[in-house]
Amino acid sequence: MTDHPERAHHGSTQAPSTVWTGRATNRMQWLLALAGAGCMALGIELAVGSPWSSGFAPLLMSVIGCVAAGLLILFGTLAFVHVSVKVDGDALEVRCGHAGLPRRRILLTHVVGAEYVRRINPRQWGGWGYRWRPEQGTAVVVRKGEGLALRLGDGRTFTVTVDDAETAVRFIRERLHLTAATDRDRGMGEGRG
Repeated sequence: MTDHPERAHHGSTQAPSTVWTGRATNRMQWLLALAGAGCMALGIELAVGSPWSSGFAPLLMSVIGCVAAGLLILFGTLAFVHVSVKVDGDALEVRCGHAGLPRRRILLTHVVGAEYVRRINPRQWGGWGYRWRPEQGTAVVVRKGEGLALRLGDGRTFTVTVDDAETAVRFIRERLHLTAATDRDRGMGEGRG
């Protein structure tokens, strides 16, 4: 759900929204989650259905390896099936997956610029998930497509893929009292990437 502040009509009693929410989803991650569940099932099948005649240590290592790999794949994929972004008067908050972890909260007082990014590709960041690249900054990438990039006061950037990112950028700029011209003057042009 996205609350748009410009939906309040002139002369109406409806006040502009003070919160913007958005979300991005990657359905392909569910296929990877199935692979993780398959690894776990194989580990359980080995533990329960094997005659254990080939030796205790090799079979135990196989079981532990399959279950551990399955848990890592399941957590890694389910944590990044979707991302939820919330911007209020104080901060931008990003929550990943169904458990909301990992989570990042950036105070708007630390933001000096916001940019709409037309196309974010996971390959630019080294894949899906919570990413850090020295030359690019930090990102939460759950799918290919639009997103927003925040320039922080300490010179770092934070990028997140989210639907209707252009509206989110306008909302953030209104909160920061920035205009598009001000951001361009600071080197934050539209549609990077």
